Amino acid sequence: MGPAPAGAQLRGAAGDAEMMEPALEGTVKEGKKESSKKHTVAGSPVEGLLKPVKLSRAELYKEPTSEELNCLRETESLFHSSLLRLQVEELLKEVRLSEKKKERIDAFLWKVNQRIMRVPSTPETELTDQTWLPAGVRVPLHQVPYTVKGCFRFLPPAQITVVGSYLLGTCIRPDINVDVALTMPREILQDKDGLNQRYFRKRALYLAHLAHHLAQDPLFDSVHFSYTNGCHLKPLLLLRPHGKDEHLVTVRLHPCPPPDFFRPCRLLPSKNNVRSAWYRGQSPPGDGSPEPPTPHYNTWVLQDTALKSHVQLLSTVLGSALGLKDGVVLLKVWLRQRELDKGLGGFSGFLVSMLVAFLVSTRKIHNTMSGYQVLRSVLQFLATTDLTVNGISLCFSSDPSLPALADFHQAFPVVFLDSSGRLNLCADVTASTYHQVQHEARLSMVLLDSKAEDGFQLLLMTPKPMIRAFDHVLHLCPLSRLQAACHRLKLWPELQDHGGDYVSATLGPLTTLLEQGLGSRLHLLAHSRPAVSEWDISQDPPKHRDSGTLTLGLLLRPEGLTSVLELGPEADQPEAADFRQFWGSRSELRRFQDGAIREAVVWEAVSMSQKRLIPHQVVTHLLALHADIPEACVHYMGGLLDALIQGLKETSSTGEEALAAAVRCYDELSRLLWGLEGLPLTVSAVQGAHPVLRYTEVFPPTPVWPAYSFHEHLRERASLLPRPDKPCPAYVEPMTVVCHLEGSGQWPQDAEAIQRVRAAFQLRLAELLTQQHGLQCRATATHTDVLKDGFVFRIRVAYQREPQVLKEMQSPEGMISLRDTPASLSLEKDTKQMPLLTSALHGLQQQHPAFSGVARLAKRWVRAQLLGEEFTDESLDLVAAALFLHPEPFTPPSSPQVGFLRFLFLVSTFDWKNNPLIVNLNNELTVEEQAEIRSGFLATRTQFPVMVIITPQDRKNSIWTQDGPSPQILQQLMVLAAEALPILEKQLMDPRGPGDIRTVFRPPLDMYDVLIRLSPRHIPRHRQAVDSPAASFCRGLLSEPGPLSLMPVLGYDPPQLYLAQLREAYGDLALFFYDQHGGEVIGVLWKPTSFQPHPFKASNTKGRMVVLQGGELVMVPNVEAILEDFAILGEGLVRAVDARSERWTV
Repeated sequence: MGPAPAGAQLRGAAGDAEMMEPALEGTVKEGKKESSKKHTVAGSPVEGLLKPVKLSRAELYKEPTSEELNCLRETESLFHSSLLRLQVEELLKEVRLSEKKKERIDAFLWKVNQRIMRVPSTPETELTDQTWLPAGVRVPLHQVPYTVKGCFRFLPPAQITVVGSYLLGTCIRPDINVDVALTMPREILQDKDGLNQRYFRKRALYLAHLAHHLAQDPLFDSVHFSYTNGCHLKPLLLLRPHGKDEHLVTVRLHPCPPPDFFRPCRLLPSKNNVRSAWYRGQSPPGDGSPEPPTPHYNTWVLQDTALKSHVQLLSTVLGSALGLKDGVVLLKVWLRQRELDKGLGGFSGFLVSMLVAFLVSTRKIHNTMSGYQVLRSVLQFLATTDLTVNGISLCFSSDPSLPALADFHQAFPVVFLDSSGRLNLCADVTASTYHQVQHEARLSMVLLDSKAEDGFQLLLMTPKPMIRAFDHVLHLCPLSRLQAACHRLKLWPELQDHGGDYVSATLGPLTTLLEQGLGSRLHLLAHSRPAVSEWDISQDPPKHRDSGTLTLGLLLRPEGLTSVLELGPEADQPEAADFRQFWGSRSELRRFQDGAIREAVVWEAVSMSQKRLIPHQVVTHLLALHADIPEACVHYMGGLLDALIQGLKETSSTGEEALAAAVRCYDELSRLLWGLEGLPLTVSAVQGAHPVLRYTEVFPPTPVWPAYSFHEHLRERASLLPRPDKPCPAYVEPMTVVCHLEGSGQWPQDAEAIQRVRAAFQLRLAELLTQQHGLQCRATATHTDVLKDGFVFRIRVAYQREPQVLKEMQSPEGMISLRDTPASLSLEKDTKQMPLLTSALHGLQQQHPAFSGVARLAKRWVRAQLLGEEFTDESLDLVAAALFLHPEPFTPPSSPQVGFLRFLFLVSTFDWKNNPLIVNLNNELTVEEQAEIRSGFLATRTQFPVMVIITPQDRKNSIWTQDGPSPQILQQLMVLAAEALPILEKQLMDPRGPGDIRTVFRPPLDMYDVLIRLSPRHIPRHRQAVDSPAASFCRGLLSEPGPLSLMPVLGYDPPQLYLAQLREAYGDLALFFYDQHGGEVIGVLWKPTSFQPHPFKASNTKGRMVVLQGGELVMVPNVEAILEDFAILGEGLVRAVDARSERWTV
């Protein structure tokens, strides 16, 4: 007898929360299986905690060996902590190739070498005569235009050389690629092959012939074409072994010319090697204008000539310096986590290897440095050196025939020359990509300098996908529209240079255009690099428009983001014409208050949510005006989640204005309280203690004027009551305000007497507010409700010594001691901690305007999963605040969307069992104090709740999570967040549109044993539901105040009252879950112990029946009667009770 185990996600975890360690996504997928699995910790609460290793006295005081002393000295000089050294060493073990795998790869390479040398030669034919190619293979190159001079024949390579990181020992898992250079014999090539893509055509034909023969060999599982770093003119051949080693390695074949075949002076960045007459198919202009230079084309030819010399250089520099190799590996991991190393123009592992070589040659890195020091040195260099302004060179020759750095700066946005002084290694890197690398390096240096305990985790183990790193993201789709942009922007020379790749040709001009337009709103603009495609040898190469989507990421500045005005020059200035040309019809002349007449652009935005989306207007206007890209092709992902926190009739606002109106009303009430005359004691402080007053109420209150037709009027009490024959009236929650009175010797010292004096003050307060300011008030012994401008405030009078009086305990001998009691802790939390927290978070909102939206989205999601009542408002507000106060490795969010994604990531990956979440409000905790809190936490872990949140005002108790969540609920939240995050990120990165964005907000109902369905008529917040109903009941509100303003019904929410009754009656048998924002379903989950037979007792009969089992009378739940009671208790409110009996048995 008992509940069936199937799918019992919540009750199945009898122990503590599941702790998910963020695996190194995309880097460490092999190796230790445990690191990527979820660990479910079961048993006692102590189980699964990190504990110190117990050593015997002899072991503890044993003299260190010389090896240990050397290790300690190295750690002290080369790392900033022994923990960091251990973490780095473990990471290097994870990503490095094992010796066994190297042996298998070497054996495969030897076989590949043999197979290539056996490929037969072909007779010589014209380049345009490709009939000799077999039917099963296509040329992996777009031959546009097709006509080109020259002849081709295939001969086996003159030399086969392994190049790249495999040879150097710096390649990282899981994608092991071995680059092999095939030196084409001189007989194949002719003197003028550098012109008009002849060399690239021959290179492609060479690969096509190789591919046909190698594809027939059983040694290979797959033979595919791809592009070298995404360059469409330079295909390469991918070979993967057959059998169990299929995923072991990918061998990439790069045909290259013989050394010194091309004259270097012909391949300088100022030279032209693609004739306009040939490329455009028209005769050259007769005006004698020079041919446009083709710097990228020339660079791609030079890259092939330098493959071996680069490997020799890196081999000489890295050689036996293990620290340098470790540094290169760590830098590659760093780049991969930030998605900077892939695609055309990526900042590849090869580039950082060459950068290490440069820093060694300039003595900024020494051979004896550790991998960690190399990582630091390179990041420091990147953070402080702008290669878009001051290029660097590995060539230290003073040869006057070599071009100057300035020549390269004219041709390329980023300049880093190799040892020849002629090849720009960063030719394909755009200025945007390099600035993104710089930005990431600066963030990483700040993180390393802070010496944070979790610095390693944040720097090298936390993935930073574009959707989570940037505030707004936009997709340009389809890519074929960029062809029109090329014509509009007059980019014919760039198109000629890039071999027709209009995506690469337009990328630089487009990003420059948007950077200029966004101006002070923008901190950083980044673009995705088109993915390197791979295709079968029997297929044509993918067209440029098929290389996916171009995605742009905008990192915004909160201080300039919400300005609706772009201020231009004065009308009589010469710059005014440029301003008008740039902004087009948007620019208009305006007179300003100082009398100046200026050009200006004004954007349409009223609410804060519209102002956050002004970049959308800027981007679509500029792209349509200057690049012929219509708005329909720009898919902007910036405010899609705003709909989840919009009010009933506010489709253009996310509630910031309503919250500000409520706060203004509170400020006015504060001034009235300060100025009250006639109180025995003056008011010493007025403090807000409600989510509205810290801008985190999911649906902010609006002024309420009740319609009397929906209520019964109790004249003797000037109160209203809901009428049973009408739908439930609107829900009104009073905003709590704590009013502190000055100290006085007249206050009694007895707790009960203090309560009576406070009650007298509450009555007097109501009386004076009514007399002096005409406000509608209702006083009780504990609070005074005040109606002001349609908002209801609940004022609680507080006496600062009352918590201390409640702590006083008198012993039988008459000694008085202070001890925390539940009453004193509760009072202290309500009158001291809550106002302090509200004030701190109010200040955070002033610094970071996106905080409100992030906190509200987070709470909306948690409540939509029916888990809201397990987490206090304050605990979720603090988790959201942590994203702004401790954003590493990101910057603080400037939009609710990206903040919410990071909230899901934090909740799903944080190690709640072994770490407290420290939220350093107002930066009051020093680094030393935080370290002390963490060390003290593990020592006393069992005294803390499951979820621990520490603030400067609450360093020892985690008061906001004392009452919940339970281990099972926290685990469920982590699981739901881990499932929701990839779904939502995939939706936002889908260029075809996100689809239904509310998917992740809908709760999984299949896990509940019983579903209680409620009638919308009696759900006052029905319109706040995730799927807002098209029509709902009128809730008895007037649009403006009536002649007589009475206090509305406060806190009347029938589903919540019903839940309280259910928990009181059946809380020992079941858990109840509900979404307070308009939920129509209550989920019921039987507790694991509820179906266990209990011995017969007269006191144990509630909800149970007597059965005979094993000859004894025992009590088991009477499920039918309980389900009937669910309906009886909620008569009028409950529409149906669905018992899902297939999930449990009695």
